[in-house]
Amino acid sequence: MACSTTTTTTTPSTILFIALLLLGVVVTITQGNIEPFACDPNNETTMRLPFCRMKMPIHKRVRDLVGRLTLQEKVKLLGNSAAPVPRLGIKGYEWWSEALHGVSNVGPGTKFGGPFPGATSFPQVITLAASFNASLWESIGQVVSDEARAMYNGGAGGLTYWSPNVNIFRDPRWGRGQETPGEDPVLAGTYAANYVKGLQGNDGNRLKVAACCKHFTAYDLDNWNGIDRFHFNAKVSRQDIVDTFDIPFQMCVKEGNVASVMCSYNQVNGIPTCADPNLLRKTIRGQWHLNGYIVSDCDSVGVYFDNQHYTSTPEEAAADAIKAGLDLDCGPFLGVHTENAVNKKLLSENDVDNALINTMTVQMRLGMFDGSAHPYGQLGPKDVCTPAHQELALEAARQGMVLLKNTGPSLPLSPHHHRTLAVIGPNSNVTLTMIGNYAGVACGYTTPLQGLSKYRKAIYQPGCADVACRDDTQFAAAIGAASQADSTVIIVGLDQSIEAEFRDRTHLLLPGRQQELVTKVAASSKGPIVLVLMSGGPVDVSFAENNPKIGAILWAGYPGQAGGAAIADAVFGNINPGGKLPMTWYPQEYLNNLAMTNMDMRSNPSKGYPGRTYRFYKGPVIYPFGHGLSYTQFVHTIASAPTIVSIPLDGHRRGPTAANETTLSGKAVKVTHARCNKLSISMEVDVKNTGSTDGSQTLLVYSSPPQGSSHWAPHKQLVAFHKVNVPAKGVQRVGINIHVCKYLSVVDKSGIRRIPLGQHSLSINADLMHSVSLQAETLGVIKS
Repeated sequence: MACSTTTTTTTPSTILFIALLLLGVVVTITQGNIEPFACDPNNETTMRLPFCRMKMPIHKRVRDLVGRLTLQEKVKLLGNSAAPVPRLGIKGYEWWSEALHGVSNVGPGTKFGGPFPGATSFPQVITLAASFNASLWESIGQVVSDEARAMYNGGAGGLTYWSPNVNIFRDPRWGRGQETPGEDPVLAGTYAANYVKGLQGNDGNRLKVAACCKHFTAYDLDNWNGIDRFHFNAKVSRQDIVDTFDIPFQMCVKEGNVASVMCSYNQVNGIPTCADPNLLRKTIRGQWHLNGYIVSDCDSVGVYFDNQHYTSTPEEAAADAIKAGLDLDCGPFLGVHTENAVNKKLLSENDVDNALINTMTVQMRLGMFDGSAHPYGQLGPKDVCTPAHQELALEAARQGMVLLKNTGPSLPLSPHHHRTLAVIGPNSNVTLTMIGNYAGVACGYTTPLQGLSKYRKAIYQPGCADVACRDDTQFAAAIGAASQADSTVIIVGLDQSIEAEFRDRTHLLLPGRQQELVTKVAASSKGPIVLVLMSGGPVDVSFAENNPKIGAILWAGYPGQAGGAAIADAVFGNINPGGKLPMTWYPQEYLNNLAMTNMDMRSNPSKGYPGRTYRFYKGPVIYPFGHGLSYTQFVHTIASAPTIVSIPLDGHRRGPTAANETTLSGKAVKVTHARCNKLSISMEVDVKNTGSTDGSQTLLVYSSPPQGSSHWAPHKQLVAFHKVNVPAKGVQRVGINIHVCKYLSVVDKSGIRRIPLGQHSLSINADLMHSVSLQAETLGVIKS
């Protein structure tokens, strides 16, 4: 599901740079002036040791190194602040760095200042997801890893980055939903795989930086109604685990080849995730074959001992984690208690060795034991915040803009007809709000006010002191500005005081008196009203959708350091918005009697339970998943697509006499019984731009299973997406491949993935339908 990148007019050098990124071109340079982490070529004693021999296979080097360590040295390497081993010439290392949407200083491994005053701050992940552009995500990862390597070379950062967050945005109140790629598991998994590829590079088993997909698993509650993530036991069905929560992590590991997975604070069905061998050892490492290490969320092991009281002693807690498959503890717990756990025979030293083998293998893949021979060794301060990097941040913000409403049309505004512009709202002149959370120090900012002011003279009135908007003392000035200007842009929404880590929302409405401000300003405006929303989560703006005075609504998410320029470009038509919502926007009433702690994805009408996400919820919405308008119009037609696809079986058929077997006709085939490798549906779709404006269109392809196949199957599910640029009056043909076993299967109540036989309905952007019949290659009998 690779997607093309939308671009706008830039300098030739910038175009070349972005093109190279999209092609995966990475320039490696060796022999920089970096002080070696280990295996210093000037240390004759250590350079003769086998673990320093670069020509030896990594697994042999790691075994040699681990075999030289004492137990006391080993346990000091189990935490994020790994101690040095001076006698072997190994320095200390800080594992914890973050790069959610740019190099961040949230973790102690990265520090800004001196030659590295900042780094490129891209839009928050929920905004990046709205682009539905996989190649853009990989390009951003490449830029972030360039800047990360540069900071490592300058002693200001690490090489292990605990990003991205690929949890499902299950509940619209979740404060960290902004960090995720949205509510759809295939979208989240595709984002994960591509961003990770960009971060980690394309040099085979070698790593540019080591990424980490987090937080495994069923983690999407921080602090709601007196229940926090440190004490929450997520009760999740096997069906929902396989069908929803596992998918982004599985894709991250198997398709992105990520170097790390982080387990979460919460319990799942009564067992802390960081102490569950079924999750860590059996699933992540056994079934998905993680080539890397498993790390805890920070202090998770201590949390399940101190807060959840899962074990009686700290030694038991340490032993349970390591035996379950945990390799590294973000925190001091394992470093303090593991040696005693070994002495008490709760854990073997070999168990500790296995954990270190996984972490040290990643360090060697990063080149940390190669002395001074470093790939990317000449990257430095000149390679951070470059014009090309900052242009890509602007382009990413442009691609993430979602046009929710445009009656008239009201947008784009004309600089010739709208000579004065009122800019109003508590988010109209912000900086930090635009970069969301888990951000670093940006290279610089363009606020919405600054961006809009480049097009027209602006009359600025915030209307509210901040997003809390507790009073109306500034309303009169805002109303006065709108009554004088030719047009008005109101920029409102949320910020980290409303939604953040450890801060879940209590409702879906605009905070405080923002709605009143918008309504009163709209009533007094003499020209068009444009409402711009900054938020991570959805907002019930039905009042604005239904207000004829408000002609247009634009969602900017948290658009990054260049967000103000991107907003202005969209408002004045310098770009044509092409983003699509990566999550459902629910009405406030959706939350009635809906506990955030109920993890069920599927609806239960008998209990009044509405279900979660577009896949299982059928009730009213403000805007659906995938919604997004354009300044032009597109028509889609199918150029070619099969109507029948045969499912070859793989020798699992049995005779018809067994009591637990059913005929294939009208039933479903277990995925494990089908020959899945190259079983895919290939389609070609023509996308015609019938308007007079160039634009990008995102094809969203959904599948619905045969009618009557089962009440527990999703109503529909995203199976492919593709972004394409189409000039005015032009046509582009798009090829789409849908892997049958991965995307046309459903998961039954026992957690078994099956392919329903019969007519599957494929819909493209809700306006083009195609049916394809899946049939067993030879009708027979199959174990149910």
